[in-house]
Amino acid sequence: MNLDLNFAPVFANGDALLRGTLVTIEITLCALLVGCSLGLLIGIARLNPRRRVIYAVSSAYVALIRGTPLLVQLFIWYYGLPRFGVMLPSFFCGVIGLGLYSGAYISEIVRGAIISIERGQNEAARSLGMSSRQAMYTIILPQAIARMIPSLGNEFIALIKNSALVSLITIQDVMQAGTTIISNSYRDVETYLVVAGIYFILTGISVLILRYVEQRHHRRGVQ
Repeated sequence: MNLDLNFAPVFANGDALLRGTLVTIEITLCALLVGCSLGLLIGIARLNPRRRVIYAVSSAYVALIRGTPLLVQLFIWYYGLPRFGVMLPSFFCGVIGLGLYSGAYISEIVRGAIISIERGQNEAARSLGMSSRQAMYTIILPQAIARMIPSLGNEFIALIKNSALVSLITIQDVMQAGTTIISNSYRDVETYLVVAGIYFILTGISVLILRYVEQRHHRRGVQ
């Protein structure tokens, strides 16, 4: 078997790969911001079934997003909405698609972390005269955030890898840059190996950052 690998045509397009990598980082961070904001709101909304409308809407959102493929959701945003006269930039569609998808999973992380806090914490806060909202945001949520960090880290890493799908809605990310290089150089194996290496580096850096954040939270807890 003769592999005959030649990475020179790939590295000759290093500028395109760098620009694509920056787009991947940008869209991932924007989507993470949307996902965390939405996930926090939906997670808290699903804690109280007595608010039937809010609970029903938030539960339906989670069920719908988690029950359908991310690629289909991206296609609906980019290719489906124009059928109804709604034209959105591809970058916006990518951010919203990834953000909504991630938000559904983050909401479950938030809800699970809050539920894991002992009920006595809330009862003690209420006995001090705090409202339920004050107790949530000053007592319960700060403790829950520390428990969310490992799961949020896994979701962030998954989001980096899922961002490769936005190349299918014409966003010039690192995957799209790789596709362009392949069409010009016909070096598909070499290009995919380099692109895979870039994603590996991005996720590796994310793991190191998250490990640092987790250790810092642990030291604060010990102190």
